[in-house]
Amino acid sequence: MAIGTMSLLPANTRNRRSYFFAGPYIAATPNKLTQFGIAWSLGLTGEAGYVVALLAGLLIGNGFPPAAAWLKEATRPEWYIKTAIIILGATLGVQAAGAAGLTRAILFRGLAAIIEAYLIYWALVYLIARKVFGFSREWAAPLASGISICGVSAAITTGAAIRARPIVPVMVSSLVVVFSVVELLVLPFAARTFLSAEPMVAGAWMGLAVKTDGAAVASGTITEALIRARAEEQGIVYEEKWMLQATTTVKTFIDIFIGIWAFVLALVWAYGIAKEPGHEVPWSDIWRRSPKFVLGYFLTFIILLSVALAWPDRQKSLKSAVDESDIFRRLFFVMTFFTIGLGSNFKKLWAEGIGRLTLVYVVSLFGFVIWIGLAISWLFFHGVYPPIVHGGG
Repeated sequence: MAIGTMSLLPANTRNRRSYFFAGPYIAATPNKLTQFGIAWSLGLTGEAGYVVALLAGLLIGNGFPPAAAWLKEATRPEWYIKTAIIILGATLGVQAAGAAGLTRAILFRGLAAIIEAYLIYWALVYLIARKVFGFSREWAAPLASGISICGVSAAITTGAAIRARPIVPVMVSSLVVVFSVVELLVLPFAARTFLSAEPMVAGAWMGLAVKTDGAAVASGTITEALIRARAEEQGIVYEEKWMLQATTTVKTFIDIFIGIWAFVLALVWAYGIAKEPGHEVPWSDIWRRSPKFVLGYFLTFIILLSVALAWPDRQKSLKSAVDESDIFRRLFFVMTFFTIGLGSNFKKLWAEGIGRLTLVYVVSLFGFVIWIGLAISWLFFHGVYPPIVHGGG
């Protein structure tokens, strides 16, 4: 079955830049060792740079408080994260245009992923955080978004919508990065073992289960390499990048709806949770509560998507342009984590319950997120195969 040939695999330049802030020996995944000319790596992906930045900020903030106080005015986290998310809108706009040539079936599968992630995952994680572990709404909402949707961006956008303290989404995001590394090291090999006969199911599963964009794409790449190698042992050669395309398409559709979900939560908080009895909530309060940078995110997304669809012959140059700008998005994400670490205190972090946050993540991820993602992937991608170059029946 052929479904369109446009690949969403990032360019080589972008692959190298993905690991700039962490270093190849820390970040390079197994499929990138040859590219970097190294024999080994911890395989923590480019997302490890965020953890390194957070640790550096925590070191200065806790070990050198006078320095942290001196830098306070120049290290407000919201300056950096809002810029990063607006730049992300441009990248996703071009990616969505690249997916426009896919068949209606693949687009429908992307829509199914959105329903699954937002309505099933989010509600379950929120319920567990509130009812089982006793977290406040301020913690439960960003935690539900971070685990169920797409990690860093979703947690921080949700935090802005409900006016959570800055430390809340960043702590959640740190957990997302750590657990994405665990998934990256485990799920592709599980997919090779149990899903070699269903390659597109395996690719979609990576997009639904792994919560950061970088780790999800890396997982899809490794999964494709492992399953194609096993198929070749049986004399079947699949066309390249189809499994990765399933991963990236699902992830892109999930990412696009971050802003919509943030707006929904802003309405819920303003007219329900945070509303004072007898007090009418004006629309101006919704405007103040809604994260304004989401408008910038949607504007860049729509402009780039429209341009790419209007001039299809320019898609390649547009893709190169957003790949070049992606270094700035990563830089601003790194600065976000560094500045939050700079303003954090270990004693306060422990008092806020980092241990219980980890338990919520473990219970949610391994209790149902991975398995529901697998079930949805099987339901919508079962029986769909990449084009076969040669071999097979």
